[in-house]
Amino acid sequence: MSARLLSSLVRAARAADVRVHRALSPVARAVIFDARSAMEYGMMAPVHQRLLADGRIRTSLVSSARPGRAQEIFREAPADVPRLAPREAMLKRYDAYVAADLVWAALPRGTRRVQMFHGVAGKFSREYDRPDASMRQWDRLFFINRRRLRNYIDSGAIDRDSPAIRLVGMPKSDCLVDGSLNRNGVLEAHGVDSSRPTVLYAPTWTRFSSLNAMGEDVVRGLVDAGYRVLVKLHELSLDPAVVNSGGVDWPARLRPILARGRGRLITAADASPWLVASDALVTDHSSIGFEYLLLDRPLIRIEMPDLIAGSDIGREYVEMMASVSTTVHSAAGVLDAVERGLSDPTPLSTARRELAGDLFHDPGHATDRAVQELYALMDLPEPAVAVGQAPARAHEATGSRERALSR
Repeated sequence: MSARLLSSLVRAARAADVRVHRALSPVARAVIFDARSAMEYGMMAPVHQRLLADGRIRTSLVSSARPGRAQEIFREAPADVPRLAPREAMLKRYDAYVAADLVWAALPRGTRRVQMFHGVAGKFSREYDRPDASMRQWDRLFFINRRRLRNYIDSGAIDRDSPAIRLVGMPKSDCLVDGSLNRNGVLEAHGVDSSRPTVLYAPTWTRFSSLNAMGEDVVRGLVDAGYRVLVKLHELSLDPAVVNSGGVDWPARLRPILARGRGRLITAADASPWLVASDALVTDHSSIGFEYLLLDRPLIRIEMPDLIAGSDIGREYVEMMASVSTTVHSAAGVLDAVERGLSDPTPLSTARRELAGDLFHDPGHATDRAVQELYALMDLPEPAVAVGQAPARAHEATGSRERALSR
């Protein structure tokens, strides 16, 4: 049997499977979310939460890459949503498969596959920002910004007229601008005194990160200077048995230092509320640093040349980060930059706001667009009143691919 004939038979069988399912349950749909880290699930969580409000939709969770860690990865998902092993998921039929990384669960019964992406920092460029490989296997690509969309077209990963293209934005970051969170509210809800200036240190991972080079000195210096210090570590820096952590148990190392200043190690997968709670952010090169631009507050960048080289960060992203932040090279430099930034946060404000507008498409409404696109993909009418969606925006997803390419 030829490969072409076999492919045709598989497509026909899957189409028949869909027709039978729709005949038996004309308004029921199934969606599965795949993640290899809690951070990836956090990118999809706002969309998942919205789907949970619709009784016609059944959702499931799977970690095709790390099945043994599924409970940890989906620890912030509702407890009653099934966590499936990959082999269990293979037996079921789904109307949509959603991922925020280049994972690919084997689902023989077929599904429409949606890629949401999980950051905007330009790291590992040849995989994520200007991919060498084709992305034509995805039915929908929910682009966070036009920059990456153009990069995908220019690199040949997708065609300019690809029906998969959708300009959506970043659902996880909607809460940074939609008024649902405020600084004092977040701090007080977690029992943190809101009267002191609060600084968040959020280094990226890899053995070249600022965490391994000077993280302990940065945290100690900020605590000793009297700031309320929050630390958000990347998941891949937490295991002392792997090279990314430098062989250090960082939570054990940093918690005693933080305790002296009544600071906190943030363990939530989604740091967005803590971004809102922070008066300044210290990082090296991370998506969280770019996300913080939406708040237009002081950003301090610890320059790590080996990190830039070792993480294949696109030069344009290095220059962008440098253009909106105060660059330092030491823990002492961090202290000086934080003090200056908090005393006058206005320098670089215009640059921060302009870059945020470039990197995040129409922030505050991305979840609405993503949900609308999923309903359309599954041929399911949206509820008459969609939670969190203003009627005036109901038309925005329609034609988003055409608008994305025309600007």
